[in-house]
Amino acid sequence: MTVLYAVSRDARTKPFGPHVLDIDYGAEERRIETFLSQSVARGLNRRGVVVGVSGGIDSSVCVALATRALGASRVFALLMPEKEGSDDAMERAKRLCERLGVTYAIEDIGPTLAASGAYARRDAAIRQMLPDFGPGWRHKIVISGMFDRARIPHFHLVAEAPDGIRHTMRMPTDIYLQVVAATNYKQRIRKMTEYYHAERLNYAVIGTPNKLEYDLGFFVRGGDGLADVKPIAHLYKSQVYAMAAHLGVPEEIRRQPPSTDTYTLPQSQEEFYFALPYPQADLLLYAMNNGVPAESIAPALGLDLEQVATARADFAAKKKAAHRILRDAILITDSEVGAESPQADAVQ
Repeated sequence: MTVLYAVSRDARTKPFGPHVLDIDYGAEERRIETFLSQSVARGLNRRGVVVGVSGGIDSSVCVALATRALGASRVFALLMPEKEGSDDAMERAKRLCERLGVTYAIEDIGPTLAASGAYARRDAAIRQMLPDFGPGWRHKIVISGMFDRARIPHFHLVAEAPDGIRHTMRMPTDIYLQVVAATNYKQRIRKMTEYYHAERLNYAVIGTPNKLEYDLGFFVRGGDGLADVKPIAHLYKSQVYAMAAHLGVPEEIRRQPPSTDTYTLPQSQEEFYFALPYPQADLLLYAMNNGVPAESIAPALGLDLEQVATARADFAAKKKAAHRILRDAILITDSEVGAESPQADAVQ
């Protein structure tokens, strides 16, 4: 994947550190807006774009850039709450859409999730570990043991009873997979809804992953990983926050920490997937993408060399898995069994 930024002079001359992610945000904004306007009108032959707006930083930056690139009249925003989502996030999303002047619709996906069995399948899996789990309980999944030299990384279920008592239990693989598979209905149903509106309007669907998510596979195939155009998939998470400030995205959105907003207990992306706070994860991914040696990475991340090696191995495995997901299905015409087909949606 080739990504060209308008990089600041300091980022080119200083030793390795957070400043390597500094870019010229005015120039980058113009480049993305040109990319969007040309891709939608010429490359995709669509009249506008549909954006799922969650109230989080990535979708907020995408809808702001789309509005500047195409005009508010050619942007349709979708807010898709369900009973386990954050009401505060939906209110932030509404206020942003109204501030930008874009048309938006609220589609409650809760009934569809219930009818599909998403909640029931997930709860049935959890009850294999915790028989009392049911209405009024809240839960999340956290990764543990990433930097514990004596343990293999594994997942825990954190479940909170209606009386506030929390239970933390290591998840067997089969239960973990069923909980995640059932929960992924949320992303897939949201994407189906986006494409319904895109097709009725002759619009394109914008995907909102940043580079950290895109490169490391933090998305659901057929869900939030599916889109016609991905305008910020080349920007690291730190850069998305900085772009949000440049664009004037409201502070109430910019001060929100990255969250999955998927499970009923508050859950950071760090504790579910990356195992590092996003500023560190950005630097590690940048270093891996640009051949920076471990000796330079460790002081910048505040980790020792063994911890860097562990984190790099984890990210390398995630990148390899993401690369497979981002390719088309294997076809019988491939030259050999297991051959990979051309990448479907690389960011240029």
